Amino acid sequence: MQVSYQDLHDTLRRALAAAGLEPDRAALCARLIADSSRDGVASHGLNLVPRLITMIRSGVVDVSGRPVRVSAQGALERWDGQRGVGALNAHEAMEGAIALARIHGIGCVALGNTNHWMRGGTYGWQAADAGAIGICWTNTLPNLPPWGADTPRIGNNPLVIAVPRAAGHVVLDMALSQFSYGALAAYRGRGELLPVLGGFDRRGELTRDPAEIEATKRPLPIGFWKGSGLSIVLDMVAAVLAGGRATHELPADPELETALSQVFIAIDVSSLASGEELTRVVESILVDLQVRFPGQRTVETRARNLAEGIPVDPSAWQFAQTCASGL
Repeated sequence: MQVSYQDLHDTLRRALAAAGLEPDRAALCARLIADSSRDGVASHGLNLVPRLITMIRSGVVDVSGRPVRVSAQGALERWDGQRGVGALNAHEAMEGAIALARIHGIGCVALGNTNHWMRGGTYGWQAADAGAIGICWTNTLPNLPPWGADTPRIGNNPLVIAVPRAAGHVVLDMALSQFSYGALAAYRGRGELLPVLGGFDRRGELTRDPAEIEATKRPLPIGFWKGSGLSIVLDMVAAVLAGGRATHELPADPELETALSQVFIAIDVSSLASGEELTRVVESILVDLQVRFPGQRTVETRARNLAEGIPVDPSAWQFAQTCASGL
């Protein structure tokens, strides 16, 4: 099933307004979510809308909450997200980091007490579109076992690094599990096996079956013990800088996952590097090779979906339409 970008955006805008967001904030949030589905990441776009609206209705997400600066030291600021809508908080925090980078060359906003940011890559693209290198990450509920264990204690803590480039931004957007839970659900919904091993089944063996991994809650960390270690240190830094909660302090229920800690860094490269310098690394890697750089497929998917329509999950689309009608 496919819908136009405009239909998707307008439906999401009405659904979010019906959930209590002010008109301008509903429109921005709808764009952030629609852009994710447009770019081929429906698992962190439209498919997360039922969870978002459920959390708004239950009071876990406060639609009136807006981030406030609680302290500042040069290029580093600490913000309290007031448990507001995660995507809107994250967008504002990256804007704040970019503004600091314009003054100091580098800017960092550490955001505590916030909610799920939907697609993390959104804020990498935001920084790159502004001509800045963007680095951001978030902690999550405990949904990933530390290497060598079988009990979820650490998060799959998504990490985003974006580099602006006239020939196409380089944007790395990755969870610290081989596949995010959203991706596992998407593969399961399509009845597909994972392209590579993604976690452990109920017999303790590595598998490509997404349903088995969801059942055991044992996704595979990227790089085995290295991904496990990276998850731990990203969680530590986010919680310390934001003065917020670490993964072990977060509830394990996805619909109660709140008070997250996130970090947004922007680096103004306008005075440091030319467009040629930002391009030559990618070109030296890709020359004579049939491979893609991070973010290239996103641009291709974006163009195709805008021309042909955006694929949507029927149940998530029906939920959004129902909410948009005020029911």
